[in-house]
Order: sequence, then C-alpha cells, then structure tokens
Amino acid sequence: MTLLWQLSAIDQAAGVREGRFTARTLVESVLERVALKNPELNAIVDPLAEQALLAADKADAAVASGEQLGCLHGVPVTVKVNVDTKGRPTTNGMEVFKDVIAPDNSPIVQNLLNAGAIIIGRTNTPEMSMRLTTDNPLYGLTRNPWNLDMSPGGSSGGAAASAAAGFGAIHHGNDIAGSLRYPATACGLSTIKPGLGRVPAYLPSAKAERGMLAQLMSVQGVVCREVKDVRLATQVLMRHDPRDPWHVPMPFSQQDSALPKIAYCKEAHGYPIHKDIMENLDRAASILEAAGYQVEEIETPSIAEAAKAWLQVTNFEMKRTLEPVFKEHGSAIINQIFEGYYQLEDMVDAEGYLLGIAERTRMMREWNLLLADYPLVLTPYLMRPGYPSDYDETFEGVEDLFRSSIYSYGVNYIGMPAGHVPVDLVDEMPSGVQLIGQKWREDLILDAMEVIENATGVMTRKLWDRE
Repeated sequence: MTLLWQLSAIDQAAGVREGRFTARTLVESVLERVALKNPELNAIVDPLAEQALLAADKADAAVASGEQLGCLHGVPVTVKVNVDTKGRPTTNGMEVFKDVIAPDNSPIVQNLLNAGAIIIGRTNTPEMSMRLTTDNPLYGLTRNPWNLDMSPGGSSGGAAASAAAGFGAIHHGNDIAGSLRYPATACGLSTIKPGLGRVPAYLPSAKAERGMLAQLMSVQGVVCREVKDVRLATQVLMRHDPRDPWHVPMPFSQQDSALPKIAYCKEAHGYPIHKDIMENLDRAASILEAAGYQVEEIETPSIAEAAKAWLQVTNFEMKRTLEPVFKEHGSAIINQIFEGYYQLEDMVDAEGYLLGIAERTRMMREWNLLLADYPLVLTPYLMRPGYPSDYDETFEGVEDLFRSSIYSYGVNYIGMPAGHVPVDLVDEMPSGVQLIGQKWREDLILDAMEVIENATGVMTRKLWDRE
C-alpha cells in the first residue's frame, strides 16, 4: 500500500480536494516520516511542525466550506533557509545571520502559499550557499539518504535529501552554478533550472542588491521525485511578482505541432567520463528516439568556454561581494574551498569583468542560434559518480568536481534553462542526464524528461524498496 507521504504532489492535492483524506492526515504522515528519518539526515534544520498542523486544519476547513482551492491545497513542502519566510531567520547557513528575521515572504514562498501549499520546514544549505556539499557550523552536515557517507550535493542538499527521504513531494532550491542539479543527481531526483526571468526572486531582508552576474545567473526552482511535480511546482513559482524587475510574466507552455529535434552532445572536454554514465546518456538518447524524437549527435558551441568564463569572471565578482563575509564570519573550510575556486582559472581584473559580461552575450547568441534549430540539447551532467561529503575539502576534490561538471555551471553562464532527470545507479549511487532548452521553453525540457522517467522509473522507489 502506498503511504500518503509517498504520493506525488499532484495526487496529494487531488486527495485533499476530493476528500479522500484530509490535509491534516497528509501533513501528519509527512511529519511522522520527518521524525523517523531527519535525525540521521539533518535535512530540515528549521522545523515548522506546529505551524504546519495549524495550516492543515485551516486547509481542511476551506475544503469543508466549499472555498476555491489552489492547485497545491494542503500539500506539504519545504523551502531553503536562504530565502525569506516571514518571521523566520534567513541564515543562508551562517551563524552571523541567525538573527536576520525576514520582514516578508520572498516571491517563491508567497507563490507556494497562494497555491495552498503548507510549509513543514526549512532546509539546510552550506555557508552562503556556495559549496557542492551541504555542511556548515550553524546546522551541521546534511547526509544523503542513499548512503550517509556520501554528499547530498549542494547547495540545495537539504532540499534534495528531504525529497529523497520522503519529507513531502516538492522542495524549493536555487541554482547559480548547479545548486538544484548537483543535489538532484546526488539524490536521484528531477529538477529544472529555469531561465532568467522565468521565476521571480527577491529578498525583502537584503541590505543591498546582488552583483550583476549573480542577478543574471541565479534562479529559483524545485527538486522533486517526479517530473510531473517539477512541472506543477514550476508553474506555481513563476507567477508574477513586481518586486523582481527581471521577471517576464508569460505563458508556461506553447502549442507545438511536432516533437522538437534534439541535439546530442557526448563531448567530455578531456574529462575521463565514467563508462556507466556514458551508457546512461546513450540509454536516454535511445529512449527519446523510441518515443519519436529526432536525436542527432552534433558539435555544440563550446560549453567549456562558458564554464571557464564562469570561473574567471564570476570569481572576480564573488571575491568582492562574498569574500568579505567569509573572511570575517566564515569557517576555515569555506575559506579554503574558496581559495580553491580562485585557483581553478586565472581571475579577470575589473576591465576583464566588464569585457567578460559583454562576451557572455556572444556566447548566448551562439547557443540561441543552435537552439533555434535544435530546441533541446541532451548532455552529460556530472561526469563522475557520487562523491563523499568531504570530497571538496581538498583542492584536488574541488578541481575534480568542477572539471567533471562543466555542463552544469556553463549552462548558468549562458542563462539557458536546463533540466536533470535520473536514469540509473552508477557505483550504487544515483546518476542522471541533462537537457538544455530554448529560453522560455521549460515545458519542452519537462516533456522530454517525463519520457525518460516513464522508461526508467521514479528512482526514489528503489531507495524506499531497501527499507
């Protein structure tokens, strides 16, 4: 028998709406799962159980009185501690920010609440959300449900561990270099990194605006067990909020007469890609071909160039915006890791920063032209298997993670949407593939992801079958 906490968000919402179970019963089922698994995982670090149960009772009263219900009415969700949830501390994994109480909700929080979702807790992130594993002195280490010694990814590792463990079906995260997709691949989940302007973002508690590249590359999204929940939650998150001047309120889907052509890119750019990861990539291509997609192996504009620019140009910005916080308030580990980031490529100077942002437009144009002919591009994601939680605590580990994931942060630099869907286990840990899409066509990415998922199965069921 499928337990309530195992249901998709779509099925949870339908069950509450149709009276097959109450929101309170659903929330209690998820909270029982949290009580069982969170002590060993440390994924939810700001629990909101009392508030969630009160919200569930209100949700049930709304059903009983025949009120109009949102598409996530009664559905338990989590949000990350680096966005504002009114009345809660926006710590971003830092002790120095533990008393920064949000004066209002960020757009994504408000949009979830407007849709009827119930926030059961807030999830862990590394210091300033700038590490590929999830650990900090304030809350401690988040562990991976598949293997407690392995990293759940970063920076949305708390969200991903929560999703895989069964702490609800929808979990908010964000992504400036891969912070949705690293955790998704680490924990066997689906996600989409929306393009710039798709999902509104704003921090009411912020004292200053972010750097220009951070504004151009950082996006809000979700990690989920099932692609259909990613689709539903993304449509909820993208609802307009005038506080974000980058946001473009436009329809989520467009009518298409035929399946889009898919460009298939297997280039490893000198990295010794794991043979089973390559087999998963070929398998995904075959699945898409069998479903009627035209898949053609081609050479794309260089993602390595975009990835190199991310390191050269973004590091210049981070050194000036984030380093002062780390130097004064960060742990020795995060300062050491940042020194590793700086060593990966030669950092630009101020003139190079201006020229680099200008050159970014040229790279985006080249990818736009490719995506006009091939609206989807199938690529590797992380070209190595999962990694231990302390793997990035040496420069060799940092270097390996970045060299093996140029298809992650390279996509952020060009600003295109990209999704990740799991395919199979590699060395007993989850692994998946990436689909890059045209700007504003997250719907096409999700369509193709769902085709792959239908053929390979929802990976977290393999995890739960072990219990």
